[in-house]
Amino acid sequence: AGLSATGLSVPWACSILLCPAPGWPRDCSKLPAGSPSGVYIIQPTGLPPIMVYSEMNGNGGWTVIQRNHRDTPVSWDESWSTYKHGFGNVHTEFWLGTEYIHQITRQKVYQVRFAIWDASNNMKFADYNLFSLGDESQGYQLRLGAHSGTAEDAMASKGTTTMHDNMKFSAKDRDQDTSSGNCATSSGGGWWYSACYSVRLNFKGGMTWEFKQSKTKPGMSWECAWGSLQRLVICSY
Repeated sequence: AGLSATGLSVPWACSILLCPAPGWPRDCSKLPAGSPSGVYIIQPTGLPPIMVYSEMNGNGGWTVIQRNHRDTPVSWDESWSTYKHGFGNVHTEFWLGTEYIHQITRQKVYQVRFAIWDASNNMKFADYNLFSLGDESQGYQLRLGAHSGTAEDAMASKGTTTMHDNMKFSAKDRDQDTSSGNCATSSGGGWWYSACYSVRLNFKGGMTWEFKQSKTKPGMSWECAWGSLQRLVICSY
């Protein structure tokens, strides 16, 4: 099921229909300063209201588009339609929906942050100063800008066989990668695959963010988990 506001129960002091809201914000960056992190309703241009998790710590106003952990009950091995409309629980682990992500990123120039915690609670992040998705007819093609942060650029700087930037989104029933096989099927979840990945975040049972190999620092993969503050979050601002 998608993450539409309609019919969902939320633990707020007022019901959705009674909350004083002359107009929903178009994304989490439009929430009032000082608002706590949590579930809010936004209304991107041209869409009905949707429920999202807003991360308000730090500089605040981040719209969370994905959250996952190693022991999640969510199955990431989903169809194109399910990925399009979103699935999971917005309070815990979820995918917001490729169509919603596309519509949100049409509104202005967005940046994206990938925040990862390993099993020892070490945190790293990768920021990209441009983030957008094409529409469905374009395969929800991913566009990323310049990288910064403490996690290496595993999304855009790897070789052509594991590149994610400029790739179309693939699901188990819609193969748009550059591999002779279906990366979404073999990798257990939908993603912007080439052939196949250096980053695998839509996966049940452990996630991967690869680091470059060197003589002094061997290559490593971060296994991300949610629980005891060990988690993975992807959010746009």
